[in-house]
Amino acid sequence: MNRVAAFLMVTAMLSGIAGCAKPPDPTPVVAVPTLDLPRYMGRWFELAKYPNRFQTQCAGDTTATYRLEGDGGVEVTNRCKTADGTIDQAVGRAEAVGDRPEAKLRVRFAPAWIGWLPMVWGDYWVVDIDPDYSLVAVSEPRRDYLWILARTPAVDAARYRALLERLRQKGFDTGRLVQTAQQADASPS
Repeated sequence: MNRVAAFLMVTAMLSGIAGCAKPPDPTPVVAVPTLDLPRYMGRWFELAKYPNRFQTQCAGDTTATYRLEGDGGVEVTNRCKTADGTIDQAVGRAEAVGDRPEAKLRVRFAPAWIGWLPMVWGDYWVVDIDPDYSLVAVSEPRRDYLWILARTPAVDAARYRALLERLRQKGFDTGRLVQTAQQADASPS
């Protein structure tokens, strides 16, 4: 066998092996079809999340509070307790993407005066929500981030497992989730 033929055969074999080793592309991330934004407002407790660079200071007691503003936007207040016991807080703004009642929003924590820059906004998609609006999963189109939030600091284990199963069916790696530490007394502060 000449060198060119051998090279082509080895290249074809390696391409076939590489093609077999590559996992299939996951299904696209889909937001829930509708979101009752006023009903979504209020305080949510973070139960679990994919680790991320902007929450490294958080040791536990992480909450997100949403307040509807007069212009249809949403004030977002994220709070967590740091390792030394202090409270870290970030206030931002969320807005619906488009005119549809879909659960796709964008959020920014940068100052309003640079809000015109696209790179200061991040996707905030509600990908799963209980009918009673008490347990929710939030992500974005690339599945780089995932948060599980609830109206209470703890939820029934069966409901939590059911949510995890729905997320697995939607292509999320639930093994990456890290549980959020909660204090014994979760009263508002």
